[in-house]
Amino acid sequence: MMPHIPTKSGIMVGLGETDDEVREIMRDMRANNIEMITVGQYLQPSNSHLPVLRYVTPEMFKQFEHEAYAMGFTNAAIGAMVRSSYHADAQAAEAMASAGGGCHHGH
Repeated sequence: MMPHIPTKSGIMVGLGETDDEVREIMRDMRANNIEMITVGQYLQPSNSHLPVLRYVTPEMFKQFEHEAYAMGFTNAAIGAMVRSSYHADAQAAEAMASAGGGCHHGH
């Protein structure tokens, strides 16, 4: 990989995974140099799609966000309505600023 290009990945929750599995995925992302993460709630688009198996609480989303920054993500967009493109422009700008020194995620 080219070290100056920010990397981003994301997951949807609510399809039967455990909180520990979410944390494991987050750790795997960091181990593979992913800098930005999105985590959002899966919402069943229609009856022909997989059903939602759980709704993650706002408190748990906040916990995942806290843990993401503790793991070293430069940007973490984590919440029920977050999607993979959620504030992508702002995330990229913050990642580029972080590459110049320090993390500027607003916490």
